[in-house]
Amino acid sequence: MKLACLDLEGVLVPEIWINVAERTSIDDLRLTTRDIPDYDELMRHRLSVLDKHDLKLSDIQDVINDMGPLEGAGEFLDWLRQRYQVVILSDTFYEFGMPLMAHLGYPTLFCHKLAIRDDHIVDYRLRQDDQKREAVKSFHALNFKVIAAGDSYNDTSMLGEADAGILFCPPQNVIDEFPQFPVTTNYAELREAFIHADKSI
Repeated sequence: MKLACLDLEGVLVPEIWINVAERTSIDDLRLTTRDIPDYDELMRHRLSVLDKHDLKLSDIQDVINDMGPLEGAGEFLDWLRQRYQVVILSDTFYEFGMPLMAHLGYPTLFCHKLAIRDDHIVDYRLRQDDQKREAVKSFHALNFKVIAAGDSYNDTSMLGEADAGILFCPPQNVIDEFPQFPVTTNYAELREAFIHADKSI
């Protein structure tokens, strides 16, 4: 039995924080793991920016509610589900991710949780350190083969742990640093990469 594990932001939906930055004109929120690979450092930066500008959870959810999946993501996910059990492994938070899951037919989502007080995000709770890689390791312990796809630094440990890892629209620095992973730039290429990976594992 084979599983498909996908990152969420940058693979199926736009980057949430970049959309929030555009809506609020707060450039400090544009940074992602593509810019700051250390997730704790990145989140501490984001929380301080939210506090400085008095941005609330409801403000961010308003932006998310206006977002939809990337063009072609729904069709790709439907194609994938016909062939694999699909699990979304994301470093987002349930408070952000669940509205987006409605657009994608509610696939299984493993992510993190926010600590909220009076509509303000006061902290975050990681479900597990390096949770994407740990999830793939656990799937292996259950005798699943795993094909994984992601777009950024925080996906590379998952891709390395999987039986086959695929990069989707990554930045050049990730391509340069991780040449072992095939690079795809659209859903047609990603589909072909899954077909190829399926034959090789």
